[in-house]
Amino acid sequence: MNIIAAVDNNWGIGYRNRLLNSIPEDMRFFRETTTGKVVVMGRNTLESFPGKRPLKNRVNIVLTGKEDFTAGDAVIVHSLEEALQELSKYPDEDIYIIGGESVYRQFLPYCDTAHITAMDNTYAADAFFPNLDEDPEWEVAGESEERTYFDLPYVFKLYKRKKNLDF
Repeated sequence: MNIIAAVDNNWGIGYRNRLLNSIPEDMRFFRETTTGKVVVMGRNTLESFPGKRPLKNRVNIVLTGKEDFTAGDAVIVHSLEEALQELSKYPDEDIYIIGGESVYRQFLPYCDTAHITAMDNTYAADAFFPNLDEDPEWEVAGESEERTYFDLPYVFKLYKRKKNLDF
């Protein structure tokens, strides 16, 4: 499975259920990467979208504790186990975990690829992504040239889970 996020210098991802910044190239990368795929998110992430509607041209799976929650054609699940059972219907490479913080933390152990847009700034944040640079199970497998959006430097990083070589 894949995980995809934009983070600041402290691995912050959001503040008051909003993204820290909206970089057009990052948004385009997200759209192109996830279109036609399966996206997994929490209810708050879904409710942060325009019209609080599922993303178009994707299978949307929403993890929520609210038993009566509905959202268009999104598949609603109520536990990690139920989500994993639903995801077993799809190829791992077609699954993207898209947030928020608690969903990222729950699914990270099941992911082997992370697409991270690293913004060289520190924002006020109340939601965070696990710091992959401090996690010995992860390594940077690729990094773009530095880009700039107005005065904000950022890079696209591809992280891969290290293969366990212990037998």
